[in-house]
Amino acid sequence: MATMKSVQTGGVGRIEVVDVERPVPGPKDVLLRIRAGGVCGTDVTFLNLGGMPARAHLGGELVPVALGHEPAGEIVEAGAEVTGLKVGDRVVVNPQDAPTGIIGCGGRYGALSEYLLIENAEAGRSVAVFPDTVPFEVAALNEPMAVSRHAVSRSGAGPDDQVVVFGAGPIGLGAVIWLKLRGVRHVVVADVIPSRLEKALAVGADAVVDSAREDVTARLTELHGQSANALGQPRPGTGIYLDAAGAPAVFDTVVANARWHARLVMVAVQKKGEVDLGGMLRSELTLIASQGYPTEIFEVTPELIRHHERFGRMISHRVPFTEVERAFELARTPGAAEKVVVTFDA
Repeated sequence: MATMKSVQTGGVGRIEVVDVERPVPGPKDVLLRIRAGGVCGTDVTFLNLGGMPARAHLGGELVPVALGHEPAGEIVEAGAEVTGLKVGDRVVVNPQDAPTGIIGCGGRYGALSEYLLIENAEAGRSVAVFPDTVPFEVAALNEPMAVSRHAVSRSGAGPDDQVVVFGAGPIGLGAVIWLKLRGVRHVVVADVIPSRLEKALAVGADAVVDSAREDVTARLTELHGQSANALGQPRPGTGIYLDAAGAPAVFDTVVANARWHARLVMVAVQKKGEVDLGGMLRSELTLIASQGYPTEIFEVTPELIRHHERFGRMISHRVPFTEVERAFELARTPGAAEKVVVTFDA
C-alpha cells in the first residue's frame, strides 16, 4: 500500500502530519501531485478548535479535519474515462465539487497533502488548467480570489464609485485588485497593521488608513469629499464599504460614517454583536452579505493567469511542506503574515 503525508488537526492549536493511504483514482478520477497550497483563516479556525464538530448522530464531539482547500498541482494519473484532462496538466481545484465532502472543510480529503484525489474530474467544473507561466504558489490563490471576486461582484462597484476595504488580509487584498481591474476610480484600505497597509499599496490601493492611529472619518472625508446622510448630517463621500476584517468595530465605523444610500458588503465572518439600526436607518445603508463563490471559482482563473505577478505580490511567506507547522504558526499569529502558501518539492 502506497502512503503519503497529509496535514490534519491535532489537539487545540496543533496540527499533525500523518501518513495515510495514497488514493487510487477510479476510471472517472484524476490524482494530483500537490505543488502548493494556501493556508486560510478557516484552516486556522479548525486548528484553534482542535477539529470540527461531528454530525449530531456521532455525538457532536470534535473530530480531526484533513486541512487545506486552496491547492494547485499537476495531474499524475488519469482514469480511462476522463476526457479533456491529461497527465502533466497543471490545475487548480474547486473544493466544493468533491462528492465526498468539501475538500479541507470536513470532506474525506484535504489539499495540504502530497497527493489529492479529484473524483469525477471534469475540466471547468472540478478543476481548471493553467499554464506553466504561472507559479504554482500564485495559482494556489485561485480559491480565495474567487471569494474576493464574489464580494466585489455583490458590491456592484463601478468606475465612478469610491470604496473603502476594511482588512488587508488575502480577501481584502484580492478585493482591491478586482476593484481596480473593474476600473473603480478610488479604493482605500483600512487596517491596523502597517505591513499590511504597505502590501495594500503594492497591489494597487489608491490610499490607506491606519485605523488604529488615524481619524477614519477625517481621512475618508479628505480622500472622498464630504457628503451627508438622509438627515443632512455630514458624512464622507465613500459609497461602498467592504468588510474583510470581521471585527465588530468595522460595523460601528461604517454606520457612523455612511452617507445616504451607502452600501456595506460583509464578506468576513462576523461574530454576534450589536448593530446601530438607527444609524443604518439615517443613511438608508444597504447591508449585502457575500458567501463563497457561487460561480466565480473558475471565472477568476483567466485573469489570475493574466495578472499573476500582481496577485503574487500578496504572498508574504512561501513555506516548504517540511516546515508546515511554521506555516500555521505564521497564519495564526496576528500581524505575522499577509498570505502564507505551503510549497511542495518538485
